[in-house]
Amino acid sequence: MASHDEFQSPGLVGQELPTDLDCSEVVDRLFVFIDQELDQADCGQIEKHLEDCQPCLAKYNLERTVKTLVSRSCTEVAPSGLRERVLTSIREVRVTITEE
Repeated sequence: MASHDEFQSPGLVGQELPTDLDCSEVVDRLFVFIDQELDQADCGQIEKHLEDCQPCLAKYNLERTVKTLVSRSCTEVAPSGLRERVLTSIREVRVTITEE
């Protein structure tokens, strides 16, 4: 897990962030935030953190750009058999993780 210091510029190391979330929490939730799958309160916390933390904002912008480019490039639809196999594999992994 990334520490707060890994995402801060050298001049900010050791200073507290002005939000309740630390950088590792924000980075862990970036994809869910980008996909707009968080409730309003969580979105507000992440937005506030991104306003105040340049390294996390840079990571957010990079991830959002990559996601946009990938979605533009992926216009082909997978065959239904392949889609079913992938979904089955995902379910199996989720069950395995849940059981552990």
